[in-house]
Amino acid sequence: MKAMQMVLNDIETNSPIRIQPVRPMSDGEFFNFCAANPDFRIERTADGEIVIMPPTGFETSDRNADLTTQLRTWAKREGRGKALDSNVEYILPSGAARSPDASWVLRSRLATLTAEQKKEFPPLCPDFVVELRSPSDRLPGLQAKMREWIDNGAKLGWLIDPATRTVYVYRPGQTTERLVNPDRVQGDAPVESFVLEMADIWNPDL
Repeated sequence: MKAMQMVLNDIETNSPIRIQPVRPMSDGEFFNFCAANPDFRIERTADGEIVIMPPTGFETSDRNADLTTQLRTWAKREGRGKALDSNVEYILPSGAARSPDASWVLRSRLATLTAEQKKEFPPLCPDFVVELRSPSDRLPGLQAKMREWIDNGAKLGWLIDPATRTVYVYRPGQTTERLVNPDRVQGDAPVESFVLEMADIWNPDL
């Protein structure tokens, strides 16, 4: 299948665009499709539907950069895992291809991947994921995405909603925990020693 390049100049929307291919793309075809359209944020549902999401604004990008910097600084110091930004996409056991705003994976799990798999979308679910709500995101959709991460093997997930200064904490087999206006969020298994300072996420210095 030749990678298709999209032209959406005439479409103005703050909502995701959903496309159902005539047949589901293979993982390789989906990677090539995303590579041919680098200006778009693209995911795939477990049913094979392609979801094209609007880009984030400046404020959300600033928040996400701070989030990723904190996680990556901690991961380099702690050493057990690798922290990644929002550009990575994971092929989940369900067949979905999802991209979190920040994620962390144990190095021991990354060691099982081939060199080719590391160049494309890795077939695994990260151990820890963070999603940051932007103004164009609907909260129920992000909450469903968080449950999808947990159902596919994530051990811990945080959903950060700057609009309400709320952090939702997801763990396998447990009720979602809701933290309102925390100064910091303390990690637990598998990132027990990670602490996310919230000051610049609640109030980005723009």
